[in-house]
Amino acid sequence: MDMASEKVTFTLDSDTVRRIAQTAARLGTSKSGVVREAIMEYAAKAGRLSEAERLRRLAVLDELLARPATRSAKAVDREIAELRATRRAGGRATRSPRK
Repeated sequence: MDMASEKVTFTLDSDTVRRIAQTAARLGTSKSGVVREAIMEYAAKAGRLSEAERLRRLAVLDELLARPATRSAKAVDREIAELRATRRAGGRATRSPRK
């Protein structure tokens, strides 16, 4: 292990302590190694959406897609073309006042 170690204290229930010990014995590694690896895996997943949140967002998207269009496809295409032309030209048609 190349990284510096720091001794810390946590309070865990007996079942969790037993599982850590069993896993360490089964893998032939230290209990600290089991905890370290578990935390690295948990931290990697922590930034992802939970299944419930993913399903909630998909439901919102489905609801939006089910709504009737408020403008024609031609009007939307025209607006997109105008936006692209404005961006290619260097920005807004009129500059906002500087503060």
